[in-house]
Amino acid sequence: MDIRYGFDIALELPQPATILAMMDVHSDFRHCIAEETQFELSPGVAADRFVDRRGNIVRRLSAPAGTTSLSLKGVFRCEGREDEADRAAGIAPASNLPLSALPFLLPSRYCESDLLGEFAWEKFGAVSGGWARVQAICDFVHQRLRFSYPEARPTRTATEALAEGVGVCRDFTHLAIALCRALNIPARYCNGYLGDIGVPPDPAPMDFNAWFEAFLGDRWFTFDPRHNRPRIGRILISQGRDAADIPMITTFGPHALTRFVVFTEEIKSPEVVAA
Repeated sequence: MDIRYGFDIALELPQPATILAMMDVHSDFRHCIAEETQFELSPGVAADRFVDRRGNIVRRLSAPAGTTSLSLKGVFRCEGREDEADRAAGIAPASNLPLSALPFLLPSRYCESDLLGEFAWEKFGAVSGGWARVQAICDFVHQRLRFSYPEARPTRTATEALAEGVGVCRDFTHLAIALCRALNIPARYCNGYLGDIGVPPDPAPMDFNAWFEAFLGDRWFTFDPRHNRPRIGRILISQGRDAADIPMITTFGPHALTRFVVFTEEIKSPEVVAA
């Protein structure tokens, strides 16, 4: 399956500013890119490119005052399968976890697992099996939170989402991650593209999506409390402890977002009509 992806974003800067952009396909999945344009910047300023310790690709540029545009498009090639599941996967004890998974057991800026321990064990402690427990968390979050773009707030934490009962995909993800960590299940935040492939089209404008991965058995598995069903065609951009680790754009100075276009869709093969 080939998936077209990309973005076209514009920022209005009242003064010169350094910008960090984390919007490239993750380094672990660069081999799946069939074609891709250059990361285009207007005005044409130079940008440094580096890979952080989690494999996220970061670009740093110094932009002048005025309008700065960032755009990129490409084609991602994958097998077109739904998110992999293993319902027999169990919870690995902390003593057996790979060292790289240990940070994803700890509280973080938006995932206050230390505040949710008692609630998590009372709610999910009786659920046996690692996969079943994580899925029970996703079911709970999916039902507990009402999705609402107009009520989005960039500073909302997991405990606030639980109390307010509303959020966007990052809030669904933060709450599920915090509950997993409170139950000693490593969980990491993911950001990327997710198109309407194999599901009814969403009439809302396309956006980037957040989901998470839980470490069960001996590997990471994808979970998505916002949609709460296996999906096809995820394209990972970045991963971290929570959204604070992987902001799409950071400006060291004020800015206004004046254009935000994201697209991701399956490239349909042309139909052949018999003569």
